[in-house]
Amino acid sequence: MEGNEHAHAPGHPHSPDHRQGHGHTHVEDEHRHRSAGARLKRLKRLKRLRHGLAHAVAPHSHEAADKVDTAMESSREGMRTLWISLAVLGATTAVQALIVTLSGSVALLGDTIHNATDALTAVPLGMAFLLGRRAANRRYTYGYGRAEDLAGILVVAAIAASAVLAAWVAFDRLLDPRDITHLWAVSAAGLTGFVGNEWVARYRIRTGRKIGSAALVADGLHARTDGFTSLAVLLGSGGAALGWQTADPVVGLFITAAILFVLKDAAREVYRRLMDSVDPVLVATAEGALQSVDGVIGIGPVRMRWIGHALRAEADIVVPAHLTVVQAHELAVAAEHALIHTVPRLTAATIHTDHAASAGADPHTALAHHGDRPGPTLALE
Repeated sequence: MEGNEHAHAPGHPHSPDHRQGHGHTHVEDEHRHRSAGARLKRLKRLKRLRHGLAHAVAPHSHEAADKVDTAMESSREGMRTLWISLAVLGATTAVQALIVTLSGSVALLGDTIHNATDALTAVPLGMAFLLGRRAANRRYTYGYGRAEDLAGILVVAAIAASAVLAAWVAFDRLLDPRDITHLWAVSAAGLTGFVGNEWVARYRIRTGRKIGSAALVADGLHARTDGFTSLAVLLGSGGAALGWQTADPVVGLFITAAILFVLKDAAREVYRRLMDSVDPVLVATAEGALQSVDGVIGIGPVRMRWIGHALRAEADIVVPAHLTVVQAHELAVAAEHALIHTVPRLTAATIHTDHAASAGADPHTALAHHGDRPGPTLALE
C-alpha cells in the first residue's frame, strides 16, 4: 500500500533487516511477558512461604473470634490486677485499723478510712472491664470498651476528692493542733500504708500501660496519692516526736500539693483518651507499615482511636487505577494485615482504596461540597 512503509503482501515473511528495525518479533514479545509473569509468580510464592514460616514461629489468626479472645485476655489481666491490688489494700487497711484501735490517733483513723474508701475504686473499674467484654450490637456498634473511660472519670474525681480532704484536714489541724499518742504505732501504720499503696500503684500502672487501659493507669496514680497521704502520717508523727506540733498539718499541705500534681497527670491521661488522642509514634508506625505493602503506591489520612484498651484504625491507600475490584480488595486486606502485625494493641482496621490520578474525572467530586477531604499522598520511590 502506498504511503505505508511497513505494509506487506499476505504471507510475505519479514526479512532479517526488517526484524532489526522493529527491535523484536511478536514471539519474543510474548516470551518476555511470559518470563515476567513467571518471575512474579515465583515472588508471590516466596512471599507466601515466608509469611507461612512467620506464622509457624508465632502463630496467630485475624478472625473476629481471635480478636475478641485477645481483648478478653486483656480484660482478664486487668481484673486479676484489680483483685490482687484490692487484697493488698484490704490487708493494709486492716493493719492500720488495728493500730488505730491501739493508738487512738484521729489522723490515722482518717487515713485508714480514706484508704478503705479509695480501695473501692476497683469496683467501677472491674465493672468496666466486665462490661467491655460484651459483644457489639446495633446500638453500640463499637462495643462497650468506652466504659473504661467513664470509670477513669470516676477515678479522677476520687483523686480530686482526696486532694480536697487532705487540704481540709491539714487546715483543720493548723487551726486546732492536737497531740498524737503512740507515735511508734502511728509511724508503723503510716509506713505500712505508704508501702502498700506504692506497691499497688506500680502494679496497676504497669498493667494499665501493658494492656492499654488509661483508667487503670489513672487508678494506679490514685493509689500513689493514697501512699503520699499515708507518708504524711509518718512524717507528721516524726515531727511531733521532735516537739513540732504543727508538723502533721504542714506536711499534709505539702502532700496536698503532691496529690494535685498526680491529679493533673491522671486527668490529662483520661482527657486524651476521651478526645481520641493517640501517640503520634503509632501513626508514624502505621504509615510506614502501609507504605511497605507491595502494590500500595501512596497513602492518605491515617486515623486511630482507642476503644477501651484496644486500638482501631482507618486509613486510605492509593492503588494503581487498572486493578480490578478483587485485586484492590486483596491489597486492602494486605494493608490491614500489615497494620495488625506492626501496631501494638491494634485489633482491626478499615482500609479505603483510592486509585491513582488519571485523565478521568475525580471520583470524589460529589463529596467536595461536604467539606475538605484530605487528598492521598503518593509514596516516595
